[in-house]
Amino acid sequence: MAKIVGFRAIRPTRDKVHLVATRPYYTYKSNVLKAKLEDNPFTFLHIINPEFGKANKTKPNSNERFLHVKEQFNRFLDEGILKQDKEDILYIYRQTKGDFSCIGVIAGSSIAEYDAGQIKKHEATLTSREEMFTRYLEIVGFNAEPVLLTYQNNDDIAQFLRKKTNDRPEYEFSTTDKVKHELWCLATTESDDLIQKFSSIDATYIADGHHRSASSARLHHLRDKESMNSSTSYFLSFLVQENQIEIIEFNRLVKTLNHLSEEEFLLKLSMVGELIPMNEIRNPSKEHEIVVVLKNKAFSFFPLPKFIDLHHPVNSLDPEILTQLILSPILGIHDLKTSEELVFSPGIESIDSVVEKINSEKYAVGFLLYPLSIQQVKRVADNGMNMPPKSTWVEPKLRSGLTIYPID
Repeated sequence: MAKIVGFRAIRPTRDKVHLVATRPYYTYKSNVLKAKLEDNPFTFLHIINPEFGKANKTKPNSNERFLHVKEQFNRFLDEGILKQDKEDILYIYRQTKGDFSCIGVIAGSSIAEYDAGQIKKHEATLTSREEMFTRYLEIVGFNAEPVLLTYQNNDDIAQFLRKKTNDRPEYEFSTTDKVKHELWCLATTESDDLIQKFSSIDATYIADGHHRSASSARLHHLRDKESMNSSTSYFLSFLVQENQIEIIEFNRLVKTLNHLSEEEFLLKLSMVGELIPMNEIRNPSKEHEIVVVLKNKAFSFFPLPKFIDLHHPVNSLDPEILTQLILSPILGIHDLKTSEELVFSPGIESIDSVVEKINSEKYAVGFLLYPLSIQQVKRVADNGMNMPPKSTWVEPKLRSGLTIYPID
């Protein structure tokens, strides 16, 4: 079963929510971040960047810095920019961007189920990042970024959400990236009903937020291991059924051809797959097609069938096939996480952007991949395996500071 609970969210007042809620701070370029901090006194970014404009700054990720985050958070509460709900409830959130719309439930998800493997993972985490974020949570006393969880399509839950969204939302606003945001606060009886409906879900899957969930579990084990009813017994999550998750590919750009000429490189590719010249560069049209972009030319590359292990959850994935056939043996890139020769480019960036980087000789070659499916991701998680690094860019991306989970 999927055990979820309501909580008393700390959240912006209705008149300021469009000014407070923000994209995660690390998604902003430095000049844009500076402008937002200068122009908007209500943005949640002031909490995450508590020393903006100050001459003397503490060390990033230090306990001192985290204490300043907590001070700013308390200031937002004292000034009435943020308030706390009086009842433990669930929240429904809908995000609409163009033709893409996603609706789900903001709740607390169970650490006990995470430990038991009922909340399934597909990514290895770095201990150093886990420890840092655990310290952050313990010192600041809140979590403002939900873990994105997905679950098998469920008509009963979907019908409940559709019916509730006929009501007027508590929040309804649009942001400059042309995304519409809506939030509904459920009554306690409605929350209890929805919690019961989720109990029929066998398992949930982490779509985005492996470090956040791992750090929340670590904090619980450090502080309240024996308790299943403390605030650390659950972590902030956004649960979306799988047909509303959008997975976008991560493409690969490589700086050199590993001392090979272009002709030598193409010859080596032709030994492990079929190369078809392209008149016009496009994204791959199907699984196991990889588009190879060189300066002023491109090819469709299809690996030979003998190199595709359809029975293996990871080795059958195009990012892994690319690594095993080309990146490692031909281009000499053996560790994708540490190589300085390799850059990951999310598929939300245009093909023209990739082509421009190749033609300008900033990179020698680019590889465009076909997006993975949620079923492929689930298959990896169900088998207790890890996805190749940077295999998926997952939508929706949630705003920080919309519903904040307090940690007592």
